[in-house]
Amino acid sequence: MSTAKQLRLGPLPKTESTKLTFSCPASLKADLDRYAALHAQAYGEAVDATTLIPHMLEAFMAGDRGFRKGGGSKAALPKSG
Repeated sequence: MSTAKQLRLGPLPKTESTKLTFSCPASLKADLDRYAALHAQAYGEAVDATTLIPHMLEAFMAGDRGFRKGGGSKAALPKSG
């Protein structure tokens, strides 16, 4: 089985970004860096943990049934501008 089939996060789409800063345990940062290396190997495009985090969070929230049932859809988010 190839690495690409094992990763939940597929190729990254191009999106508009907003900067957000957060702290995490060193062990999580190490895991994110390892995931980024596997992602780059699987899809042939170098990415770092900072690039992956928003996509991982978006996938997590999309898969959270309680969040979706509670009105947590993209349409419910306010437009920035």
